[in-house]
Parts: sequence; C-alpha cells; structure tokens
Amino acid sequence: MTERFLELLKALIAIPAPPGQEEELTAYLKGLLTDTPHVVDPRGNLLVGDWERPKLVVTAHMDEIALMVSDASEDFWVRLAPMGGLMPWKWGEQPIEILTSKGAVPAWISFGSIHTTDPSSPVQQARTGPLTWALGRAFTGLSAQEMSRQGVRTGSRAVLARTRREASEIGPYIGSYFIDDRALVALLLFAIERFDPLPPGVCFAATTAEEGGAEGAAYLMNKLLPDRCIALEISPSTPETTFVPDPVPTIWAKDGHSAPPARDMFWIEKAAERAGCHLRWQFLSRAGSDASIAQELGSTASGVTIGIPVESSHGFEFMHKDAPEELLKLLVAMIETLPAD
Repeated sequence: MTERFLELLKALIAIPAPPGQEEELTAYLKGLLTDTPHVVDPRGNLLVGDWERPKLVVTAHMDEIALMVSDASEDFWVRLAPMGGLMPWKWGEQPIEILTSKGAVPAWISFGSIHTTDPSSPVQQARTGPLTWALGRAFTGLSAQEMSRQGVRTGSRAVLARTRREASEIGPYIGSYFIDDRALVALLLFAIERFDPLPPGVCFAATTAEEGGAEGAAYLMNKLLPDRCIALEISPSTPETTFVPDPVPTIWAKDGHSAPPARDMFWIEKAAERAGCHLRWQFLSRAGSDASIAQELGSTASGVTIGIPVESSHGFEFMHKDAPEELLKLLVAMIETLPAD
C-alpha cells in the first residue's frame, strides 16, 4: 500500500481546496471513482455507498486551511483573513494564489521590512504583541481596477501556491502542508477499494468546509441522521499527549466539542484486537472533527474520531509512512464489527 498511497497523497496535496471551494479536488476524486457509484450532494460532499439511510457515515474532509481576501480596494495589495485556524507564523511570507471565477491570480504575502523601529510598522508591532493577519497583506502587482477585472474581490479564497505543495521525505517519515486532511482522503479511497462489495448501511463521505466548522458534514448528518459517524483525521502531538509520529492509530477520547459514548470506545478496543493494532488514546483540549461536531449538534448518536499521528498541525505536518495502513486496518475492523444497536 505504501508507494501507491504516497503517490496518491502527493497528487491530492497538489490540488487546492479551500473551505467552500473544493470543486477541483472533487473532480479529481470523481475521476478515480469512475467504476464506483457516487453522488455529490448540494453542499458539495462526495458520497459513496449507502447515501440514503446509512447507519454509519465515515468522513474525511477535502478542504484545507486557507485565506480569504478581506479588502481589495487598494492598488497592488489585498488584505487577508484566515479561513480555519491558520496562524500567520505557520505560513509566513509565501506565494499564494487567489482563486477567482476567471482563474488563479498570483500574489505574495508580506509583513514588511524588519529594518525599522517605527511603531506603525508590522514588525515593530509584532515585536511587542502577537503577529496577526491584520499586520500582513499580499502583493498582486495589479491596480485595484485590474484586480476587479480579474475577479479578485472581498470574499475571494486564497491558497498556498502550487509551487509550495510538494511533500518531502526523511527516512520513514513524509511531511507537507495539508497532510490534514489529504492523507485521510486518500485513506478513505483505500477503504472503499478494500471492500468488495461495499458494506451495507455504510456511507463513505469526502466532506466540505470542515475547517470552517464542519459545515459540509453538518449538512450531511442533519439530512441522514446516522447512528454513528467515524471521522478520519490527523492526531497531532500536544502537551497533553506527546509522541513522535509513529504508525499507532490514535483515538480522540475527547476534543473541544464532545466525547464519544463509552460503549463505542469499547467497540474500538475490540476492533483493534481483531485487527492486531495497538491504540493510542488522546485528549485534545482544542480540536473538532466532522464526527465530534455532529454529535454535539445532535445529528448523530455517536461521533468517533480516529487519526494518523502527526507532528504539527495547520502548518507543515509530518507523519510516519506506515501510519495509514495501520489506521486502515483499524477502520476495516470497526466496520466489520459495527454494533447492531
């Protein structure tokens, strides 16, 4: 699985998909599913399997952390605001692309020169306070009128440039921007491939706008009301649960939105025994997933999140190359032992 998986992961990382504008990635995934029945719902979620009355929905979100143009009225420059939890220092000064109805417009993020102590400068303000997106801007090289002609406006999404969307490897590890959640979208496809025929009562969903508050999953779960949801996610090392990325599947015992019912934690334990997997249990003081948010909203009775261990999050993330196979083994065992209640 490893080489095929890594090739797919790299291809998925290369495709921009900001929250609410995932169509290019959706089209790519549809091209991989030509022999598998699928549908795209009104919120853009790509669904495979039982999308009418499933007992279980398995999700991985297509979208990525990104930026939005907050002001495009100034010649040469646009102002930016985050979509999802993107801190300025996670990206820094990078080339970006502003995605418009007429195509991608290149731009460069800038926080200005460090060679000043002027109190109005971004660098001086960052020396004494937090670095925020309000201190930065992006250079387009275009007049405000020309930007408007090219479709740049307040509300345009901006993404990391394609030239920065390349994974690198160090020994058994692979790192890149957007491991969250492209590694899990790839895993979702491998799970669909692993079952022949697809299991009854299970819907596999590549969801939209998770980084903005699980909006795609919220729409889907509110419509389907499944008994259970499994979200496939990254599991970042934190002070509460510290580790070096390894292949061990990591289970979210609790996050910032909800905690799964204890009975489903027991289900995961039994599935891990069946699959021959070790488990890591993680308490996340600040996090959320399609599943945990759906449970919080009452759209599913149980929201379980299982993840690939990574270092860093919402920036340059890295993981062990064997982690996807171990998580896939656990997921398959969970589906095969899905409780009847």
